[in-house]
Amino acid sequence: MENIFSYIISLGASVMMPIIFTIIGLCIGMKFGKALRSGLYVGVGFVGLGIVTALLTTNFSDPLTLISQIYHLQLNVFDMGWPAAASVAYNTAVGALIIPICLGINFLMLITKTTRTVNIDLWNYWHFAFIGAVVYFVFDQSLFWGYFAAIVCYMVTLVMADLTADKFQGYYEGLDGISVPQPFCQSLVPFTLLIDKVLEKIPGFNKLDIDAEGLKKKFGVLGEPLVLGVIVGALIGFVAHLEVKKILFLGVTMGAVMELIPRITKLFIDGLMPISEKTKEIVAKRFHGKKVFIGMSPALVIGHPTALVCTLLLIPTYLIIAVVLPGNQFLPLASLAGLFYLFPMMLPYTKGNVVRTYLIGLVALLVGLWFVTDMAPDFTKAAATVYAATGDQAAHVPEGFEAGSMDFATSLFGYVIYAATKYAQFVGAGVLVLITLAMMVWNRRLILKDEKAASEALASQD
Repeated sequence: MENIFSYIISLGASVMMPIIFTIIGLCIGMKFGKALRSGLYVGVGFVGLGIVTALLTTNFSDPLTLISQIYHLQLNVFDMGWPAAASVAYNTAVGALIIPICLGINFLMLITKTTRTVNIDLWNYWHFAFIGAVVYFVFDQSLFWGYFAAIVCYMVTLVMADLTADKFQGYYEGLDGISVPQPFCQSLVPFTLLIDKVLEKIPGFNKLDIDAEGLKKKFGVLGEPLVLGVIVGALIGFVAHLEVKKILFLGVTMGAVMELIPRITKLFIDGLMPISEKTKEIVAKRFHGKKVFIGMSPALVIGHPTALVCTLLLIPTYLIIAVVLPGNQFLPLASLAGLFYLFPMMLPYTKGNVVRTYLIGLVALLVGLWFVTDMAPDFTKAAATVYAATGDQAAHVPEGFEAGSMDFATSLFGYVIYAATKYAQFVGAGVLVLITLAMMVWNRRLILKDEKAASEALASQD
């Protein structure tokens, strides 16, 4: 089984997801051609997204490294990026069986009505495997603790996907029946709710409402993500003391990324729409108004204009804060391409307000820097073990550094599970179990209440 699932994982999202979507399409009664087309659109979307994010990492890695050298920004925790985190996740005993275990848990939660989400975003199961792998090494390669951490994270994320689904679907067009069971995005919802309430109480600030369209109207062409991308890219080149030709190239490259991402994410929507519509049709016929959500990657919506603008504004701010923040040892470089994923679950609550979204993202990243720094020794241990066993260069930690990554290492869910088990062990585990069970019971009550209301509405129509 380990070999089978390792092989499936090695296919990558661009191959794995078309196969999954084609099978799902056939299972819900779609014709083979239509199901295949939907699956291929999703696969092509992942390929395109990989190419575009590679533009960032490939072209901006050297300039950002130069900036850190010129201005002596050397910190002790090296940014390994998400490939290292995924490598650690899937190359341990925890990651080997994470997919079948989580699918089994998902099934049990569906039949006990503690979730409505069917999480088919199999590639992003590495997030659950990652926190499990780190805790696995905290306790000297204990499978009990590793699987405990991964399973708690999975259960909490499924409940959060349910609780945020209506907001998500109401904000983004064409995504009815979709939820986002990705823990990094979901862990930003508590930050968003808390900070948004604080901002709402500030006189004058609560009336400040600037979305991406408003930014265009206020600043004209300078408010467009494309032009902002060119400016930020060129600015990075200028600060790195590059020649004019390279500065202009970086500007156009960043602008291209900002322009291409929304076009690529449309492919995901095109692939999902037929499956989503068919699923709604089946649910309406056979489940008598009961809701079922398809759990999908947040990559669907990272091309939103507000997300693009806030990403551009956060890139320089994030670097500056990382250098001056007391207690931080992590300098984000490779992880900057992952900033797009901060916003998918924020925007439905901030209603696309650029200022609020930016400030909430900034606070979340600031706290996340401390999370990465604290987790670095155990992440390093995990990465070094994986590298020694597999020779995977993604897991190779440079001499004299510790390992870190913004991708999920900055996650509130991941860090709380890591800290509770490491620093409080069985007491921390007990608290995590109580919180998880409470969330599941609460979600079950909401589901039963909603189903009762739907059943009464149908009965009244009859």
